[in-house]
Amino acid sequence: MGPYTALALVSLFFTALAGMVSTASADQSSTSVAPTPLIPRDVLFGNPDRAALRVSPDGRHLSFLAPVNGVLNVWVAPVENIGAAKPVTKDTGRGIHIYFWAYTSRNLLYLQDQGGDENWKVFVVDLVSGQAKDLTPVESIPGPDGKPMILPSGKPMRPKARIEQVSPRSPDTILVGLNARDPRYHDLYRVNIQTGERTLVQQNPGFEGFVTDDDYRVRFAVRTTSDGGTEILRPVNASGGSPSAASGVSGWEPYQTIAMEDALTTHPMGFDQSGELLYMTDSRGRDTSALTSLDLRTGKTSLLAEDPRTDVAEVLEHPTSHTIQAVAFNYTRPEWKVLDPSIQGDLAYLKTAMPGDILVTSRTLDDRLWTVAGIVDDGPARFYLYDRTAKKATLLFTSRQALEGLPLAKMHPEVITSRDGLALVSYLTLPVGSDTKRTGRPDRPLPMVLVVHGGPWARDSWGFNGEDQWLANRGYAVLSVNYRGSTGFGKRFLNAGNREWAGKMHDDLIDAVNWAIREGIADHGKVAILGGSYGGYAALVGLTLTPDVFACAVDIVGPSNLVTLLNTIPPYWEPGIAMFTTRVGDHRTEEGQRFLESRSPLTFVNRIRRPLLIGQGANDPRVKQSEADQIVTAMQRQGIPVTYVLYPDEGHGFARPENRQSFNAVAEAFLGRHLGGRVEPIGRDFEGSSITVPTGAEDVPGLRAALVAR
Repeated sequence: MGPYTALALVSLFFTALAGMVSTASADQSSTSVAPTPLIPRDVLFGNPDRAALRVSPDGRHLSFLAPVNGVLNVWVAPVENIGAAKPVTKDTGRGIHIYFWAYTSRNLLYLQDQGGDENWKVFVVDLVSGQAKDLTPVESIPGPDGKPMILPSGKPMRPKARIEQVSPRSPDTILVGLNARDPRYHDLYRVNIQTGERTLVQQNPGFEGFVTDDDYRVRFAVRTTSDGGTEILRPVNASGGSPSAASGVSGWEPYQTIAMEDALTTHPMGFDQSGELLYMTDSRGRDTSALTSLDLRTGKTSLLAEDPRTDVAEVLEHPTSHTIQAVAFNYTRPEWKVLDPSIQGDLAYLKTAMPGDILVTSRTLDDRLWTVAGIVDDGPARFYLYDRTAKKATLLFTSRQALEGLPLAKMHPEVITSRDGLALVSYLTLPVGSDTKRTGRPDRPLPMVLVVHGGPWARDSWGFNGEDQWLANRGYAVLSVNYRGSTGFGKRFLNAGNREWAGKMHDDLIDAVNWAIREGIADHGKVAILGGSYGGYAALVGLTLTPDVFACAVDIVGPSNLVTLLNTIPPYWEPGIAMFTTRVGDHRTEEGQRFLESRSPLTFVNRIRRPLLIGQGANDPRVKQSEADQIVTAMQRQGIPVTYVLYPDEGHGFARPENRQSFNAVAEAFLGRHLGGRVEPIGRDFEGSSITVPTGAEDVPGLRAALVAR
C-alpha cells in the first residue's frame, strides 16, 4: 500500500512531454483569437523549476526535483529552510523522474533506465556519505547456455527492476521484483539498501506479480487467466515459515477468480497494519469500481465507498496503520469522500488554503506534516507544507514560476454523447480571448486539435496541461476525449472498447469532432488529430479509415500494425498476454491476424491523403521503432509524403526536455502550415537534442534549415 506499490505499475500497457518570438509565419486572420503574447515553448516544455515535493518520514527534511545543469535531480533541504536545499543526486543524462524516501529518512531511492528502454534500475542515495549505490547491478539476462541473451540490436538483454514494497517495519530493506533469471517473470528479492545484499524471497513460477504485506510476507499471487480474467492465489505452505527463505512458497491454491469484464477494475490494493484486512477496488456485482475491505479471518467483504458514475481514483491512507481515510472519485473533477473523521478538518482547511484540487504527496510517520500540491487548470502546480498541529499550510514553491501572470486558458469539462448513447467525459480548452461572451464557446469556429490520450486503458483529467496550453496559445481549440475503453468510468464503459480499436473507439472520436463542429467550436475543414501511444495509433487510424475528416495528423510512438505490435511486446508482458488478445485481438491465430490487420493503419496506407508527422524513440520497448519504420516505408513506396522524426536516445515518449522541445517545435510548424495557427520559429530549439529526420524535412517550414544550422 502507500506511494510505493504504484511504482510496480510502470509496465502497464501504453501505460505516458527561448528565443525570439515571432508570428511572421502565421496567418492570424485565420482565427478569432484576440492578440495575446506567444508563450515560448521552453516555458511550457522545459524542465520545471521544482516539482515532486516530499517530506522525509521523520519530518526533518524536504525533497524535490529540480534541474542541475539542465538535468532533473533530487534536492534535499532542512524542513524549516527550503532555501538551503542542495542536490543529492548527480544524474547527467535523462534526469530523475521517479524517487521517494526510504523509511530510514537518511536514504532516497530512485529509478533510472537507459535511453528510454524502461529496463529500470533501483538506486539508493545515502544523505550522510553522499554516495549513490546501484541496488540492482545486473547487466544481462542469461540464456539456456548461461551466456547473455542478445537482442536483435546486438546488445545484451537487460533485466527490469521494479520496487514492490517498502515498509516502515524494515527501514533498511525493500522488496524488489527482478526478471534476471527469466525475462518473462519477476522474482521477488529482499534488498538491503545499506549493503546492497540481495536475498531471494520468492521465485516466480509464471505469475504477473505478488501481493505482500508490511512484514514482506508473500500473501497472494496474481495471474491472468486464458480468457483475460484474473486469478488470485494464496500460498498453501512456505519453506521454513520465513519470508526470506530462498525457496519461498512452494504451493498455491485458488483464492478468488475475477472475470474478464472485472479484471481491469478489480484488484488488491494492500493490507492494513494487522495484515488481516485486505483493501480492494472491486467492480464485481456493480458497474463502477468501489473501495472494499476483505477480512481474511472471516472472509467477510465490506463496502467502504462507491460512486455510480466513476471508479475509485485515489485514496488517502494513514502512514502507519494503513487504514484508508479518504477516497477520491473523479468524474469530471476529483471529489473526496472522507471515511475517517479525524482528517475531515484537514481536508476542509486545505480546500480553503489553496486554489484548485488537492493532491497529498507525502506524510510523516507521526502524521504531523503533509506535503500537498494545489492543482489548477490555468497555472503551475503550487506545493505546500502543511502542519496538522498548527492547521497551517505554507506555500513553498510553484512548479514553473515563468507561467505566473501569463495568458493561460481555462479547461472546460464537457460530456459528449456518442452515437450509441455513451457519455464521453471530455475537456475543451479555448484560446484566451476567443470566447468574449464567456459561454464556453468561441465567438466563431476555430481550427481545432483533437488530442487523443494513450493507453488506451488510461484517461484524460482536469488540470494544467502544457500541451493543451501550447496549442490554445497558438490559436487552436483543443479537445480531449475519454473514448470508450478509457478507465475510470466503470466496467461497462471500459469493456465497450474490447476489440474496438479502429472501430467504435474511433467512432467516439469522430462523434466528438462532429459535436465540436455542431457547437460552433471547430472549423470543419481545419481539424487535426494528435496523440501518443494509442493516441498515435488513433492519429494513423484517422488518416487511413476516415481520410476526409482530418486536415493533418501527428503520431507520436503509435503502432501501425497490430499484429507486429503484439508479436514484439516486451517479454515481461507475456504473463498477461491474454488481456491483450481478449481486448485487442488474438495475433496467435490466422483468424485473429486477419481481424487485427483489418484494424491496422498499415493495411490502408493507400488511403492517406492528408499530411502526417511521425515522432518515434529508437529504444521504445512497447511500440518498437519498426512500427514507425514500416508505415514510413509503405508511404514512400506509394509516393505519399511523410515527415519522420526519430530520436536515438528516447523510448516510449520523449523524456529529455531538449527532445520534447525540439519535437514540439517541428509539430508547431507542421500544424501552422496545415491549420493556420500562430508559430514560434524553431530558432535554437534543437540545441542539445538528438533529433534526426530520416525523411520529410522539406515538408515542414524551417525544419531543414534548423537541422543544418544546429
